[in-house]
Amino acid sequence: MDIQQLIAFDKNLLLQLNGSDSLFVDGFMWAATSTIVWIPAGLALLFIFIKSNTREKALFTLFMLVACVLVANIISGGICKPYFARLRPVNDLDIMYLVNTVNDFRPNSFSFLSSHSANSFALAVFASLLIKKCWFAFSTIAWAILHAFTRIYLGVHFPGDIIFGIIDGVVVAFIFYFLHNILRKRIFPETHFSPDQYKGQGYVVSDLKVFYFVLLLTLILLIFLGIRFSYNLSL
Repeated sequence: MDIQQLIAFDKNLLLQLNGSDSLFVDGFMWAATSTIVWIPAGLALLFIFIKSNTREKALFTLFMLVACVLVANIISGGICKPYFARLRPVNDLDIMYLVNTVNDFRPNSFSFLSSHSANSFALAVFASLLIKKCWFAFSTIAWAILHAFTRIYLGVHFPGDIIFGIIDGVVVAFIFYFLHNILRKRIFPETHFSPDQYKGQGYVVSDLKVFYFVLLLTLILLIFLGIRFSYNLSL
């Protein structure tokens, strides 16, 4: 299979996955693709890092987390998009009139690879590697998958853009995780460790409930916004 066949397959797959006949799902995906709606979950994650570490260690971990997402974003948006210059599905002359849009959303920037996918997976994987709890990893990866899929649903990214964005985010997250561990041991040599109070690398397990609760509230908000969106358009 040559590159043109892969591109054709990517376009056909996009048309299969893009959009739906449900105004509620349109509203849900429109809200879920926004970064703003996920800020409370990010603040809950910030709370975990700060409460379970000294100020210096928390600042160091947050610096590495921000750097991880920033590097993933630079690779996707600063290097790959201008280099490959692939048009988004909503602007691709071959299929643009077949693509379902929400609120006629047609961004003019390039498509390959997805920064939403790269950034969300860099954040989710890096945090999951640090905290090492099954339910936390499941929750954050599920969020990253949802955040990435909204871009296909809205017709602003091809599935291939999403897949390579995920690869970008995951690879960068692993690199920064190992870099974080090396630098942390050199900057903050451990003097004691309490296995009864902590799990993973010093994160209090009970604090994760705050993150789960905020994530649940965010999901409820997305459902409400989806219902409101469908109601407003049905009037």
